[in-house]
Amino acid sequence: MPTADFSDRGNHSDRGHLSDRVREALASVQDPELRRPLVDLGMLRDVTVTDDGRVSVTVKLTVAGCPMKARITDDVEAAARGVAGVSDVDVVLDVMSPQERAELVGSLKRTGSPLTRPDTLTRIIAVASGTGGVGKSAVTVNLAAALAAEGYKVGVIDADVLGFSVPGLMGVTDKPTRVDDLILPPVAHGVKVMSIGMFLDSNRPVMWRGPMLHRALEQFVNEVHFGDLDFLLLDLPPGTGDVAISVGQLLPHAGVLVVTTPQAAAAEVAERAGAMAHEVGQTVLGVVENMSFMRMPDGSVSHIFGSGGGQLVAEHLSEQVGYPVAVRAQIPLEERLRIGSDEGVPVVLNPEASEAADALRALAQELASAPRGLAGRSLGVTPR
Repeated sequence: MPTADFSDRGNHSDRGHLSDRVREALASVQDPELRRPLVDLGMLRDVTVTDDGRVSVTVKLTVAGCPMKARITDDVEAAARGVAGVSDVDVVLDVMSPQERAELVGSLKRTGSPLTRPDTLTRIIAVASGTGGVGKSAVTVNLAAALAAEGYKVGVIDADVLGFSVPGLMGVTDKPTRVDDLILPPVAHGVKVMSIGMFLDSNRPVMWRGPMLHRALEQFVNEVHFGDLDFLLLDLPPGTGDVAISVGQLLPHAGVLVVTTPQAAAAEVAERAGAMAHEVGQTVLGVVENMSFMRMPDGSVSHIFGSGGGQLVAEHLSEQVGYPVAVRAQIPLEERLRIGSDEGVPVVLNPEASEAADALRALAQELASAPRGLAGRSLGVTPR
């Protein structure tokens, strides 16, 4: 991979020191899609500093139509201007040659974390439900945003190909970037997001049968460069259809969260989603009861959808899978959660007081702190 050239174009000691400080500042600037420093990616190719503190920075983009070029320009300029002694900054955009791009893609493929490997260190969580309308997608994106806010590297795959909603819930408007045969997912709220909805020019329906659904999911898992993730969340379609089966085949080491409402009828259907996950070898991580109650103005609660459904699912699944399955969270029905979903800003990022946000943040922290055995996992250490 090409290396950055930070030559000073002169021997003036003060200018040399300023160049060093600028170089140090630019080393922290990351590519918004790859989430790695520009200098490590070979995208910063030249920095020059004049006697009066004028800085010129050349950035080589991966592709000419890079949707993040304005963001990259702003970040580079802000980093350089933050250095004492810099009077002006000029950012020059260039494009990598085919050879440079091929070297970058090869490097990314070598350092990528194959999600389908059983020894992957990425925690994969599939969020499932028995039926639609229980808030499964909202739970998924809020968990992802909460984990990212805690500093974890997080990705989301919208596996509900026929009924995708994650782009809207996350406020994603950018399309994925293709660098040769590599697909780079856009980033929203610190989360890398991939959905079939990003490839459509309008809200037209996706009318695919089983094999095409499987192929789409396979591409999302194998051909999208998520990089090294701490967590990958999948928003599954409701029920026990083709995509849920494909996830079980591609990612049998994934854990599954089952989302239901307190209503008995919804709970009975949700139980099937957890049972199917167990049948394909996945671990049931627990049950999330959404719309659990509604807090009234006087502080009392109203159980609009009944009560006890989540606990019922957990008890029945415990009997079927042979290990304890707990109700991990009870999320209240709250207007702020709905507003955040409509505006593309997960409620967990809203600083205003919210019981729903508190419950989702607590669930994210519980999932992040859950112990995980390292048996059978490669630690990258060679004994001597």
